[in-house]
Amino acid sequence: MASSPKRRADPDASAAAAPLLAWFDARQRDDVAWRGERDPYAILVAEVMAQQTRVEAAAPYHRRFMDRFPDVWTLAEAEEDDVLGLWEGLGYYARARNLRRAARRVVSEYGGRIPRAVSELRTLPGVGPYTAGAVASVAFGLPEPAVDGNARRVLSRLSDLETASPSELDRAARALIAAVPERPGDVNQALMDLGSAVCTPLGPRCGACPLSSRCLALRRGTIGERPPRKRRARSPERAEAAAIVRRGGRVLVLRRPSDGLLGGLWDFPSVALPAPTPTPPAPALTRVLREGFGLDCRVGEEIRVLRHTFSHFHLRLTVHRARWRSGEVTSARQHRWVGCGEFGDLAFPAYLRRLIDEDVSPRDVSPRNAR
Repeated sequence: MASSPKRRADPDASAAAAPLLAWFDARQRDDVAWRGERDPYAILVAEVMAQQTRVEAAAPYHRRFMDRFPDVWTLAEAEEDDVLGLWEGLGYYARARNLRRAARRVVSEYGGRIPRAVSELRTLPGVGPYTAGAVASVAFGLPEPAVDGNARRVLSRLSDLETASPSELDRAARALIAAVPERPGDVNQALMDLGSAVCTPLGPRCGACPLSSRCLALRRGTIGERPPRKRRARSPERAEAAAIVRRGGRVLVLRRPSDGLLGGLWDFPSVALPAPTPTPPAPALTRVLREGFGLDCRVGEEIRVLRHTFSHFHLRLTVHRARWRSGEVTSARQHRWVGCGEFGDLAFPAYLRRLIDEDVSPRDVSPRNAR
């Protein structure tokens, strides 16, 4: 597959690339588990994990993931529960499902070899322009940009880009890569590192920046305006109630639809409450358990209130105990009645883990509840 055509080196870009790479080489960052990695599969996993997640937070997950799924074949053959279980706590679980789907595509369509070309990488589930560019440049040494939020900030300030459009950023990144054609992956990683450690959104450490003498935004006094900020709408609040339904020594859990929020993870029966003044949760839970699941349950006291912030809303979840009295689950959703020792085998949203550890599982181990 032919690579992108070579670009003529830009003198300004050449003057910036040299100190940028010198800074990168001297830094020797050791909190990036995959730094220095050349295996395309390991890099793909790393870059998917790093989407919307700090690199240092993703590092331990990457190590565990690679230990469990060391190659694309093992990931392609894995059960979804196993993949989601290792992803638990990292958030944005669609990434995990897409990564597994991508592995299956690589095995079925590319014989288990990660494709080199950006155009082919982009066809894999969950792989966008940034991830494709990162894999192509780092794993295969192709002159492709990988502009994440950190690189966007550096490039916007370096060239004082008023709009920082995708095409402007692409041109600026390609100019730097063309200045050092033998190190495209390092150029991309250096831009990301610089944006993360020095060229930060607030309080950038311009005195420590290797590009400060060439930074147009610093020279013009527009650092605080670059890149242009997007005005975010205030995130709405949602109120929900959940029931911990016990039947003997077991608790009812449901699997969330794979194509929705927290898709594929396990959860407890719940109901949305009207806002801004929620109705009492217990009657609403009693009704949804009866009408939605075919269960007659006695909904009891409140266990605790959980709060969690998603990317586009804030959740307030009131959790109640409930005791099964009669009926069998009629919902088409996948469900299980699980005991204490089984909760660790299922992937739950991270914000439910403390609830499970402190308020759900311990009650299952008493002699009265043993089965």
